[in-house]
Amino acid sequence: MKYQFAQKKKKSVKKKVTKKKKQVTKKRVVKKSTKKKSVNKKKASLVDMIDRSNYVVFYYAGAYALIFGLFAVGNYANIDPRVEKHVAKKLGMKAETISTQVIPRDRHAVYFNTLAVIASSIERLATEIRHLQRTEVLEVEEFFSKGQKGSSAMPHKRNPVLTENLTGLARLIRGYTVPALENITLWHERDISHSSVERIMAPDANIIIDFALSRMNNVISNLVVYPKNMKTNLDRLKKLPMSEGLMLAMTQKGLSREDAYKIVQRNAMEVWKTNTDFE
Repeated sequence: MKYQFAQKKKKSVKKKVTKKKKQVTKKRVVKKSTKKKSVNKKKASLVDMIDRSNYVVFYYAGAYALIFGLFAVGNYANIDPRVEKHVAKKLGMKAETISTQVIPRDRHAVYFNTLAVIASSIERLATEIRHLQRTEVLEVEEFFSKGQKGSSAMPHKRNPVLTENLTGLARLIRGYTVPALENITLWHERDISHSSVERIMAPDANIIIDFALSRMNNVISNLVVYPKNMKTNLDRLKKLPMSEGLMLAMTQKGLSREDAYKIVQRNAMEVWKTNTDFE
């Protein structure tokens, strides 16, 4: 089955822009602050993750209904199936194609696994922020309010408590994927083993993911960025990140890639030993 992301078709608009205007626009973009770029990139990553997850939930798991009480085991013995379709339509849902007394739990499993993916994506961003807030890196950090305690034992610390909290919540949500998958298998037409799990898992997972998304949005919106520290960290590398560009430039001058690599590597290793600039 091929899946396609649902996107609104944008009307093509003809734009007549002079070469001069394009250059001016380009200059303006370049002048945007490092802080805005960093925060916007992390926001974009979060939004893209949510969009992809919404696609899975609404286009695969979907909103399906089984009108309970109309029949015992899904055989339409007492009520015409058209009643089910009519009621489901009124609710903005679809009638399940084939079901027993309950909707097949593979749909629920897809949903809870999607929540786990969302949680893992939140943790990915949280872990990156936690790393960047380390004392020896300190390129970004969570907003630290006046009077806030970073550590109960050491007053000087500014621990990333929000992203650490999000990391823990992600683990909890992922923990619900196993019971969701195990709920797929029910005895014969149905048993009630899935019910006790879902009564706890469904509200818990949804409330937690809602809280986690809200908290992550707050973290990114108030993220403190230190461009000077970014430059300082780059300067510590003594221009070593330029080694790949230098190697490729040498290959364009006719040197083989293998020989260029050896020459650049030899000089780069000297930088590590002598702590001099890579030139």
